[in-house]
Amino acid sequence: MKVKKKWVVMMTAMVIVSLAGLFASEPSFDCDFSKISAADVAWLITATIFVLMMTPGLSFFYGGMVGAKNVISTMLQSFIAMGLISVLWVAFGFSLAFGDDIGGVIGNPLTFLMFQGVGGDTYTTPTGAVLGGATIPLALYALFQMKFAIITPSLITGSFAERVRFSAYMFFMMFFFVVIYCPLAHMTWHPDGLFMKWGVIDFAGGIVVHASSGVAALAGAIFLGRRKTSTRNREPANIPFVLLGAALLWLGWFGFNGGSSLHADGQAVKAFLNTNTASATAMMTWIFFDCIRGRKPSAMGAAVGCVVGLVAITPSAGYVTVGQSIFISFVITIICNIAVYWRSHSRIDDALDVFPTHGMGGICGTVLTGIFIQEGLIAGSWDGFVIFLYHLLAVAIVIVYTFVMSYAGYWLIDRVIPMRVSVESERVGLDISQHDEHYGLAHVGDRELAEYEEHIRQKNGEE
Repeated sequence: MKVKKKWVVMMTAMVIVSLAGLFASEPSFDCDFSKISAADVAWLITATIFVLMMTPGLSFFYGGMVGAKNVISTMLQSFIAMGLISVLWVAFGFSLAFGDDIGGVIGNPLTFLMFQGVGGDTYTTPTGAVLGGATIPLALYALFQMKFAIITPSLITGSFAERVRFSAYMFFMMFFFVVIYCPLAHMTWHPDGLFMKWGVIDFAGGIVVHASSGVAALAGAIFLGRRKTSTRNREPANIPFVLLGAALLWLGWFGFNGGSSLHADGQAVKAFLNTNTASATAMMTWIFFDCIRGRKPSAMGAAVGCVVGLVAITPSAGYVTVGQSIFISFVITIICNIAVYWRSHSRIDDALDVFPTHGMGGICGTVLTGIFIQEGLIAGSWDGFVIFLYHLLAVAIVIVYTFVMSYAGYWLIDRVIPMRVSVESERVGLDISQHDEHYGLAHVGDRELAEYEEHIRQKNGEE
């Protein structure tokens, strides 16, 4: 069997990283408990586990929404990020995102290369600021942030579900991680980052995670175009999967938001409370809004609604009151519901409505954060107005930069590896055409299989 160059490139990269690991020195993992808080460590370990659980949750959430011929491929597109991004994060990603500042927009890739210097102690930047939590080991902070980096590119996959080539998607994931995610994380969460200096609050990833992934998803949906297959067979393959995924996301989000305080303290409790309240409010709002528009209450609506609420409260969870969290999630849920309706009547085939939910939720959540934080517009002062304007400016920068760079990434990768599968592969489904696996094979007709196998034989003959 002929081995394709793209897999040789991937394997070569793994060999290089593996050999580099032999030369990387390991820091001490002894903790100085005169500075390190055991309670904070215990909570952040727990929160980190919860955040990682969100990615398998997302795979069930997305996997249940697509057709039966694409369940496995869709789930794998999320699941694979836990492997790929984890390796990149240790190798150089943490350095790019949180290494010593370069111009307020990116970290020095040599600061923590191969996790050197990332151990049981804290780290002080050259400007004198403590990186991450002052009471937790740097290694724990790096692990916590790793889980955010894992789930962000996974969110994008819902936009081009049922038509993207798996290998091309992995190359785009690496491109997005290096070119978009790491700079945004640095600007927003590094003590010397540009957005941080502006006073922009993004408590747990409204712009870094959700706005960026939503805008990249929109760019992907536009670039790849509409699916070729008939709309008649696009019923969700497994709605219980969707509910299971939503439940895992809801549970994991307590670590996502609650852990972002970096302490076992009152702010963590506030974030926990606001997260649950916002999700519950959004679920009920989504269902009621559907009903007054003439639809029936649905399990899909409940699942999507609760996730929209989680997205909406993410940038402000540790700062706003519980009453404000209700208002924020209510308003953003209405906006996202309308956005989903508009998208469904457009030519844009964002298959699982990533931009109308995650993108719009993250963008609007950040704007409302600039209003409702104590230092923001609600303060009624000139300084508060300036902080609000900085939030708007940060959102605008993220939208423009992410869209332009994502579209460029799709275009560049498509020149080397076609981003879209063939019409024959799309018709038979990505489970078989991309992975030689299947879920509910009865949904694939014998004639389709025969046509696809003939197409593969002809293609191999041409090669």
